[in-house]
Amino acid sequence: MALRIAVGGFQHETNSFAPSNATFEDFVRPGGWPGLLHGDELFDGVAGINLPIAGFIKEAGRRRAALIPLLWASAEPSGPVTDHAYERIVAMLLSDLASAGPVDAVYLDLHGAMVTEGLEDGEGELLRRVRAIVGKTVPIVVSLDLHANVTRAMVDHSDLLLAFRTYPHVDMADIGARAAQRLIETTGKWDGKAFRQLPYLIPITAQCTLSEPMAGFYRLLEQIEGETGADLSFTPGFPPADITDCGPAIFASAPSQAQADQAVERLTQALLDAEPIFARERVRTVAEGVTEAVELARSASRPIILADTQDNPGAGSSSDTTGLLRALLDAKIENAALGLFYDPEAALACHKAGVGAKITLDLGGKGTPGDSPLHVTGEVRAIGDGVFAGSGPMWEGSTLHLGPMAALRVEGVDIAIGSIRQQPSTQAIFRHVGIDPTAARILVLKSSVHFRADFQPIAEQILVVAAPGLNAADPAALPYTRLRASIRRKPQA
Repeated sequence: MALRIAVGGFQHETNSFAPSNATFEDFVRPGGWPGLLHGDELFDGVAGINLPIAGFIKEAGRRRAALIPLLWASAEPSGPVTDHAYERIVAMLLSDLASAGPVDAVYLDLHGAMVTEGLEDGEGELLRRVRAIVGKTVPIVVSLDLHANVTRAMVDHSDLLLAFRTYPHVDMADIGARAAQRLIETTGKWDGKAFRQLPYLIPITAQCTLSEPMAGFYRLLEQIEGETGADLSFTPGFPPADITDCGPAIFASAPSQAQADQAVERLTQALLDAEPIFARERVRTVAEGVTEAVELARSASRPIILADTQDNPGAGSSSDTTGLLRALLDAKIENAALGLFYDPEAALACHKAGVGAKITLDLGGKGTPGDSPLHVTGEVRAIGDGVFAGSGPMWEGSTLHLGPMAALRVEGVDIAIGSIRQQPSTQAIFRHVGIDPTAARILVLKSSVHFRADFQPIAEQILVVAAPGLNAADPAALPYTRLRASIRRKPQA
C-alpha cells in the first residue's frame, strides 16, 4: 500500500534588525518564488522549480507515494513575521493536516530562521503543533535552508532534518528529493538523533561553498555520512537574528544513537579547529572596493564585480541604499551597472516618462536608517513588467514577478530598478530591462553570495564591499540583546 504523506511548507528568513515586518499579504504575493499555494494548486505551482518541496514531490511521486497537499508559502527576507500572518498561515496548514485523516508521514519545506513578533523559533513551534496532531509515531521529515538557526525544539519535534549543502543554494530541489528517498527507504525509522551548536558565529560571506574552507567541510560531511551511516547536516546559520539560538549547528539522525553521536562529534571537532580560518574573511570598505575595481578594470576582459553584501535583500536588507552608487558617480565611473535597486516609485516614474526620456528624481535611500535619497537625472533606457523566466543554476524553471522594472542610465551607470525586493542571483534580472551584465566594466550586485551561481562564471574578479545596509558583514557589529552568552560574535584567530 502506498505511503500517505502530507506535504507543505512555510518559509521566511528573518533579519531581526530590519524595520519592516512580513505581513500575510507578503506571503500571498509572488516575487522570486510563487505566492501562497493551497491544496492541489501546490503541485502545479512548484513543479519544475528549484525548491525543496518540488524535489520531494517529484521523487515521492516516482516512488508511488500518495501525497496529500497542505500549503506552501514564502516571503522575501525582512524583519519578523507578524503574529497575524504566522497564526493565519499555520492555522490553514494545521487545519488541512487534521482534516486529511491518518497519514503515514509528514514532510515540511521550512527555512529554519523564522522569527515572529512573539516567537524566537517559528519553525520549532510549528513542528510542536504538527506533532501534537499526528502523534509520536508518525515520522516528520523537514528540509532546512543552509542558513537555518537550528534549535533544540526543531530537533526534538522532528525525526529527520536535512539542510542544503550549497551556498549559492543550487541543491534545493535535490535536498527535497533526498528527504523523500530517505523517508521512503527507511520507512521513517531513526533511533538516534544528535545536535550540537558551535561557540562562534560565521559571517554570511564566509559561508560560500564554492570556496574553502566551507567547500571542504561539506566534502568531509559526506565522507562522515558514508563512514557512519548517519544523515548529517551542518547549517552555518543566519547571523542577523537576535535570538538565543542564532548560529551554526551540526545535527544528525541515524539508525543508532552511537552513529548519530559519532557523526556530529567528528564534524563539530573539525569546525572547532577551523575557527581561525573564518577570522580571515576580508571585506573592503566602499573606498577600497571602488578604487581597486577601477584599477582592475583597466586590464580586465570581463566585469569586476562589487558585492554590496550589507544591502542584500536576501538577508532582509532594503536593497535601496545609495552608498555604492554615490561612490561610483563620484568617481565618474563609465560603463558600470548596478542592481537590483528597489524603488517602486522610481520604476513607476520611468514607466510614465517612457523609454528615451530624461527624468530627475530622488532615488532610493528610504529603507535603511541613516541613508537618504540620491537626487539624480538620468535617461530611461528600458522598461519591463517584471515578469520573466529565471536563468542560472538557482532559478532555471522559475518565473519571477518583480513588478514594474526599468533601466535608468545616470552618467556612466545603468541602474536596474524593481518594485519587489530581490537579490540579483540571476542575470535575467538585468537582461529583462536590456542591460547586458557581461558588457559592464564594473558590476555592482546587491547580494552576498547567491549572485555567484550565475555571475561568477562571467566575472574577472569579485570584491566584497561593506557599504551601509541592514545585513552586517561583521556579526560583532550587531546590537544583540538575546544571543546566548556562550557564543562568540566573531571567529577568533
